[in-house]
Amino acid sequence: MCRRAFVIIFSMHYVYLLKLSNNAYYVGQTKDLKLRLAEHNRGKVFSTVKHKPQTLVWYCAFKNKKKALDFEKYLKTASGKAFRNKRFI
Repeated sequence: MCRRAFVIIFSMHYVYLLKLSNNAYYVGQTKDLKLRLAEHNRGKVFSTVKHKPQTLVWYCAFKNKKKALDFEKYLKTASGKAFRNKRFI
């Protein structure tokens, strides 16, 4: 009897929090966190280009893209900002 191993590869989605040079915070989501951070620091992201350098403050990985997008959207609300300030900063 032959057994085969199946490997399931999950594509992770990340929600991240950057502290900008003007002391503001930026929330984003991406599939490739290292690449996205490099893009921020090279000035390739319109929203953060004027506030380099950025510092990664926090990130979280999600198996589901919709959950990552929903959490990013929440962190941009008033209650999400309060949660961010209490838990991540």
